[in-house]
Amino acid sequence: QVHLVESGGGSVQTGGSLRVSCVFSGRSIGSYDMGWYRQAPGKEREFVASIMWSGDPTYYSDAVKGRFTISRDNDKNTVFLQKNGLKPEDTAKYYCNATKGACYKDSTTDMVFFDWGEGTTGTVSS
Repeated sequence: QVHLVESGGGSVQTGGSLRVSCVFSGRSIGSYDMGWYRQAPGKEREFVASIMWSGDPTYYSDAVKGRFTISRDNDKNTVFLQKNGLKPEDTAKYYCNATKGACYKDSTTDMVFFDWGEGTTGTVSS
């Protein structure tokens, strides 16, 4: 059974940085495209970033492009999201999952392979 465990959330001020991690257990992530998604209170889950199984290319939503960087370590079965230049609108719970296509930038449940994890919350104050 696959488990996704996100960590690294926290509270920062505008302009700060956070690095979140996602450990994938139960299967190797080496053959999967991986994605990060987020859900703000009262809003639907949205796509944030994705990365091909090989590590390149990467894709980003317009909202985070130039500020966030997705990366992966297949040997450690881990995916990372470095978040810089944080804004209050980045406040959300962040999730990872294996995506059926990194280039689709799609956050719908039928476009990911596994059940969602608990996520990790990042709060940005002004």
